[in-house]
Amino acid sequence: MKIRILFITLICFVTHSFAQQNDIMPQSTHYEAPTDPLVKQKLDNWQDKKFGMIIHWGLYAVPGIIESWSICSEDWIERDTTISYDDYKKWYWDFSKQFNPTKFNPEQWAKAGKSAGMKYLVFTTKHHDGFAMFDTKESDFSIAKGPFANNEKADVAKYVFDAFRKEGFMIGAYFSKPDWHSQYYWWQKYATADRNNNYDIRKYPWRWNKFKDFTYNQIGELMHNYGSVDILWLDGGWVRPLETVNAEVLSWGANIPKWSQDIDMPKIATMARKAQPGLIIVDRTVHGPYENYQTPEQKIPETQLDYPWESCMTLGGAWGFVPNDNYKPAAEVIHKLAEIVAKGGSLLLGVGPKPDGTFPEEVITKLNDIGKWTSVNGKAIYNTRITKNYNSNQTWFTQSKDGKKLYAIYCVKSVEKSPNAISWMGNSPKKGTDVILISTGEKVKWKNVNGKTTLQLKGSVNQPALAFEFTPQG
Repeated sequence: MKIRILFITLICFVTHSFAQQNDIMPQSTHYEAPTDPLVKQKLDNWQDKKFGMIIHWGLYAVPGIIESWSICSEDWIERDTTISYDDYKKWYWDFSKQFNPTKFNPEQWAKAGKSAGMKYLVFTTKHHDGFAMFDTKESDFSIAKGPFANNEKADVAKYVFDAFRKEGFMIGAYFSKPDWHSQYYWWQKYATADRNNNYDIRKYPWRWNKFKDFTYNQIGELMHNYGSVDILWLDGGWVRPLETVNAEVLSWGANIPKWSQDIDMPKIATMARKAQPGLIIVDRTVHGPYENYQTPEQKIPETQLDYPWESCMTLGGAWGFVPNDNYKPAAEVIHKLAEIVAKGGSLLLGVGPKPDGTFPEEVITKLNDIGKWTSVNGKAIYNTRITKNYNSNQTWFTQSKDGKKLYAIYCVKSVEKSPNAISWMGNSPKKGTDVILISTGEKVKWKNVNGKTTLQLKGSVNQPALAFEFTPQG
């Protein structure tokens, strides 16, 4: 089995972006703004945060492989052929008998996130494999029912949410709409041909109604039993009303059943918002009233967008923990953060705890390195909004929420020495304006010639990006 684990670990690096093909899509121009004043207020508050952490942690951490997808029978997925597909699924699901994270340390996670400058959390309460990381009463397939059951922190989600709340984070619950372990979704009567439910809902509507009740009840547990929740982040966009399948959905290349996998989002949303007034709901890729912000995955939109969105991206090569992952340099994350915020979005950075319940040391180091920049330059990131002229080569622009201050973030290339002078086109300061290097507070000499602004720095500044504050022209 060790050979198989290694093989799938490698596969997760090569094919992960395809594994999530349902969520990697051209950004839609169809956005329906919420009308509920409480939702609008919370969404505005979320747009102030700009930088969040998404944590994938589940059965897949035990062998250190791609999350859930290896048990899905689709052509792009590779697995060991020396055992049958059914035996493979049993092997995978049996990790529920081994998953015993006795060093579970959500306080470590929250402190690492805070040190990086992150402001909101999205925690995977259940991925597609159906293994719940909370004490659900709807199923015995959860972290609270296995070898970790007698631990005082067996209800994992509770302690994760509590730890991050104490550090001032907005709280988001990731929840997979499909559940490949549920007999109401993948019924053992039939083979599991792909990611979709494996029986004709038109023929067995009672079984799908059971699944709808199961989903409603699990989300209800999360909304009622875990304190204040700000975001319900729903994944698995192929579970949707059939009438919402459009050209964008077809471009994923996945099979589309002839029946509707409608789980009754209006009913879920009404219940969830009664329990959590103002709740932001993110029904990913299902454009409409329950996709309060959009979520491009592992990419940044080419242009600025004027509606709420976030790029969800991994710190390493995988969402969950895999051994010997290759983590991005802090400078790369900072540059992506600057670009995303200038284009109107937020960065949701993905990390995965080890099977023992702790972050890899390299993850903590990377997050601390990112925080060295955000802690002194955050004025140009947090509580900002877009400005019309948002980019000039290596420089990205944001503005204060009241529009009175403009911020310029110059991203230093890895091969570039710390510059003594930088220039950009447009966004010229007013004559007599003080331009401030935010990290030091020093006033920077500047001049403007034919629309080109040039700043003269007194000395080298060893930072991956230089942020400046000034009052714009006009």
